[in-house]
Amino acid sequence: MPRIFIKTYGCQMNVRDSEQVALDLTRRGHELIEHEEGADVVLLNTCSVRDMAEQKAIGKMRTLEGRKKRRHHQVIGFLGCMAQSRGASLVEELPAVDLVLGTQKFHEVGRRVDELLEARNGGEPWAPIVDVAEEVGSQNTIRDHLLAPRQVTAFVSIMQGCNMRCTFCIVPSTRGAERSRPIDEIVEEVRSLVRQGVREVTLLGQIVNLYGRHEFPARDGRSPFAQLLHAVSAVPGLDRLRFTSPHPIGFRDDLVACFRELPNLCPHVHMPLQSGSDRILKAMHRAYTGAQYRRLIEKLRAARAGMAFTTDIIVGFPGETEDDFRATCDLVREVAFDNAFIFRYSPRRDTPAATLPDQLSEEVKMERNQVLLGVLDELAAQRNRDLVGTQTDILVEGESRTNDARFQGRTPGNHLVLVEANERWRGQLLPVQLVESTGFTYYAEPVLR
Repeated sequence: MPRIFIKTYGCQMNVRDSEQVALDLTRRGHELIEHEEGADVVLLNTCSVRDMAEQKAIGKMRTLEGRKKRRHHQVIGFLGCMAQSRGASLVEELPAVDLVLGTQKFHEVGRRVDELLEARNGGEPWAPIVDVAEEVGSQNTIRDHLLAPRQVTAFVSIMQGCNMRCTFCIVPSTRGAERSRPIDEIVEEVRSLVRQGVREVTLLGQIVNLYGRHEFPARDGRSPFAQLLHAVSAVPGLDRLRFTSPHPIGFRDDLVACFRELPNLCPHVHMPLQSGSDRILKAMHRAYTGAQYRRLIEKLRAARAGMAFTTDIIVGFPGETEDDFRATCDLVREVAFDNAFIFRYSPRRDTPAATLPDQLSEEVKMERNQVLLGVLDELAAQRNRDLVGTQTDILVEGESRTNDARFQGRTPGNHLVLVEANERWRGQLLPVQLVESTGFTYYAEPVLR
């Protein structure tokens, strides 16, 4: 039985794609292992959002190449975004690579791996396989799940691609144009997950709230995405519904209303800001202003009490001045985000921002990154004062990734909470009181009701 190791870089969509690949391989009789040592096949599912992510994957493959000199029958390959963007050049740079499959070919991984293994086992020479072609309907191929015992949360991919063309972003060229799955197929996937014990699903898309805008009509004043939320939220047994990541321009009133109308839609929105400067937002082609972003946050807070907000921010975009950066810090303080992912601007090939004048130094980017992290720490301290001592519910997911004596779960607002490990609580919606915080992680005690 061939042993397979898959390493995933990047976002939740990459995690979901790897899960589909893993399921296909196990159905073909392969064994998934948790470490690359002893693997017959090693696959790297890659990310291209930042140069650092690509360099990590390249560095990892160089290590695998070195080992392959001793285990020349091992199959090694790239999947996903970097495979899509670099294609055959990866084989030219790393000649020991056997497989390069792009973002519309995850459903082909199992078949291609079997071809390579058959050639290997037959003692035949084999040529590298490179396939980054577009494929109609590929968005419908990420639909099956490899669930762990008593798993209670799951990702559901509802669309692929992006048409927005933000000047800093490589995603439209790695993921292709927007294309969405039918509502009824998504609902049936969620029903199947709930039957298997899942209690929370997160709907995934590059710009998830633009779902279906090219394929499906608005009905009763609701966009396709609002229709989807209503349909999924009505699945019996689904306790929690989330989605990520949206774009501010896709947040119309019908979507805001969903937070009033759907009790199991969690009161948390990850809303990428990128910059608080209108000048920089325009250069990024983000199509909104800081004032419009503020008004949207106000609408959502009015629609649902206790809304939590997280975001993505880029510091050091070409031409960003101290005033531009100050505007970002001011808006971050005003919104009082619960958390933020801060990225130092990274030029990506074939994107307009990569050729803009006034590229900033890494020293300036790092300095601004640290300043903004300090702002987030200030906000976290205030939020902790507000939340410690309050009661809430967490969905207990299982063992903490960092503490064997604790189980972890999340509040409706997506705050990470640790409780004493107790098998009775696994997979349960557990009422707790938050008793302590270490910044962005909370400790809690169960509350008997």
